[in-house]
Amino acid sequence: MATGWAPDGAVQDQIDDTVTDAVARARARMPKGESEPFCVECDEVIPEARRRAVPGVRLCVECQSALDKRPVTIGFNRRGSKDSQLK
Repeated sequence: MATGWAPDGAVQDQIDDTVTDAVARARARMPKGESEPFCVECDEVIPEARRRAVPGVRLCVECQSALDKRPVTIGFNRRGSKDSQLK
């Protein structure tokens, strides 16, 4: 059900756009190319099985886990308040 000036399905369109953007960001961050034999952070050997499983890998499992735990900022708010839209 649309309210105000929004067409039917506008909320779902926002959700779909947000998911599409997140998938595109995740794909852009995926490693590509030749895998590194040693971790670029700690210089530990990256096991051959990991290098085959993740093409272009640059970090060992421990360093990648630490990187994945960092907070992620999205940077674009599709659901601004009415006050912010009127300014």
